[in-house]
Amino acid sequence: MDDTTPTPSGTTTPFGTPDAPRLAVKGEAHLEVDPEIARIGITVSARGSDRRDALNDLTRRNAAVLDLIKSYGEAVEKLETGAFSITPELTKRGKGERVRTYHGRVTVTAELTDFTALGELTTRIADLELTRVDGPWWSLRPDSPAHRQARQQAVREAVQRGREYAEALGAGLAALVELADIGAENAAPYGYGGAPTAMRSVAYGGAADMAQEAAPLDLEPQRQRVYAQVNARFTMTPPQL
Repeated sequence: MDDTTPTPSGTTTPFGTPDAPRLAVKGEAHLEVDPEIARIGITVSARGSDRRDALNDLTRRNAAVLDLIKSYGEAVEKLETGAFSITPELTKRGKGERVRTYHGRVTVTAELTDFTALGELTTRIADLELTRVDGPWWSLRPDSPAHRQARQQAVREAVQRGREYAEALGAGLAALVELADIGAENAAPYGYGGAPTAMRSVAYGGAADMAQEAAPLDLEPQRQRVYAQVNARFTMTPPQL
């Protein structure tokens, strides 16, 4: 938008006119809301002197993890397999390319919306053999109503601030000239929260029976901070100086 104000004669001025002064303000909103999603990362490992044995162990353990996660049904919103690797480790002594052992690894990511099930699931996964759990990482959905609420609150705050400035001069707001996100030409997404709080568990024993399973972790959701900021420009009625 052109950063000028038309005058009755048809000329323009960048700062308005005595009869229609311009006013520029900034509106901000800071909200704290409950998270909507919790994400955990699972790393399944296997190790053996024979490549096929290591691969079979990795396949079996990976299947156990996937079956366990899927058993929680609608509590799990997304389940994805990431990297997979089988890496030979050579002996440190001797000549030639003699393999000492093979290391296998698969990474899995799960997103949950039921935080009651989250603690139980992470505990049960961590109780599986050679399986590591990282997380949870809390977040909001990109289309969360919290982002809309923050943007609208920032606009209302800009209008209120502009009205207060105008009233201090014995004037009032006349018209909105411009409303823009801060850095609209090179926009970045609104924040989805602060630094994530991580929980990590590592298990190397065999899978336990249900009666012998560890007590579920009590995981408290981390509140998410949502921020919005806008620039607003108004014209005012003539001030009473």
